[in-house]
Amino acid sequence: MPTSWKDRVRDRPWVQLMVLAIAQFMVLLDVTIVNIALPGIEELGFSSTAALQWVVSAYALVFGGFLLLGGRLADLLGRRRIFLAGLLLFGLASLLAGLASTPAQLIALRGVQALGGALLSPAAFGMVTLLFPHGRRRALALSIWGALAGLGGTFGAILGGVLVDQWSWRWIFLVNVPIIAIVMAATVLLLAESRAASEAKRSFDIAGALLSTAGLLLVVLGVIRSDASGWLSVEVIGLLGGGALLLALFAWVEQRSAGPLVPLSLFRTRTMSGSTIALTLNGGAFLILFFLASIFFQQVRHYSALGAGLRLLPMGITGIVGAILAARLVSRFGTKPVQVGTSVLAAAGLVLLSRADADSSYTLTMMPGLALFGVGVVGTLTVGQIAAVADVSSDLAATASGVINTGRQVGGAVGVAVVTTVSSGHVTALLGDGATTTEALVGGFQWGLLVAAAFAVASAIASALTPQVHVRSAAPHTPLALTSA
Repeated sequence: MPTSWKDRVRDRPWVQLMVLAIAQFMVLLDVTIVNIALPGIEELGFSSTAALQWVVSAYALVFGGFLLLGGRLADLLGRRRIFLAGLLLFGLASLLAGLASTPAQLIALRGVQALGGALLSPAAFGMVTLLFPHGRRRALALSIWGALAGLGGTFGAILGGVLVDQWSWRWIFLVNVPIIAIVMAATVLLLAESRAASEAKRSFDIAGALLSTAGLLLVVLGVIRSDASGWLSVEVIGLLGGGALLLALFAWVEQRSAGPLVPLSLFRTRTMSGSTIALTLNGGAFLILFFLASIFFQQVRHYSALGAGLRLLPMGITGIVGAILAARLVSRFGTKPVQVGTSVLAAAGLVLLSRADADSSYTLTMMPGLALFGVGVVGTLTVGQIAAVADVSSDLAATASGVINTGRQVGGAVGVAVVTTVSSGHVTALLGDGATTTEALVGGFQWGLLVAAAFAVASAIASALTPQVHVRSAAPHTPLALTSA
């Protein structure tokens, strides 16, 4: 019996990967595109810089808090169903955010947008791991997935500059709407549904969901508030302590639950736990660099928003190279040496960048550092994802993605908070010693990059302690396989 065109396309996983990749790219884009547009968004009527920062913080808070829940919902209720629900939420919130008339509306809609992202992102990753369940094909697919991280962040800065300069800040949200509509239509037509096969694993852990989400929300909020209140303030200590207590209760509940939200067996797999730690530190290094470079280019070098974004482009381009190269090297050498090597490359790029000052040549000093960092940071992400999911069953594909992405989100939030404290303290000290504002900002930039380099080195150490995963071809006419050692 002849098959329909839909069935023929569903037999082509690379076409389906393209649909999922576009959605993931859009979520990553929205993390950075808003930072470039903040000066324009301020015209909506924000009373202070602290209030304006909540346009960014609301997204980080909700996205980080709901990723675990989003991943488990996808595994239990259906990955395509949750992916579509996330797309719908993200699209509606984007449309309304572009039409917002008050600061409160915009901040609330950013939270809804993040909730959509927290649903669709782990569901998409779960479907990718099912489309490519074996060896080298999965490594190549995850290299494409990893390349989106570097390219999404960089392209977000460039696209944000173009939209703000040519039209207005509202278009950074409205541009999502037609893309969402196309991806939703393609999802309905081209992607099949999948969910956890075992009925025992499909019970829902309400207590675990409440505890994990509340705990993560408090931890991320505490990190966000550390910039304004200080790490040793009663507010921050209370938020972090409360979050840690809830997460400890979450772990206790999961040990006793018949159908846990996040089975603790995931963390007993050393490839999963070690790679998650490495990727958390990698996420911190990535967001620190983006945060500091945006400030340096606009406040020290006095480039426009678009000019700053364009100067980050080498990082995005070499990130693609790093992802593809890392996937190829993994098939030859295994994950451990490649992940350690890429982390070291990222650290080297950051150290090279830390030598830049107000008069340094962009071409000779900054471009090589950005290029080297792009190769390293995205290469580490690609290999870390390959290692993390090597021993994870298909029933937990989206749940594992939620864990990995939660780690990266928390790592990024902690990294930016730490570097803000270190850089601000150094800037204040330099100003007190009689340095000019530019000299002080450069000093803060350089110290901050060394902190980012420390995150990258710590990621290399965590990778070195993670078991090796070999990507190999099995015998002819049998599937490719992943094996851990």
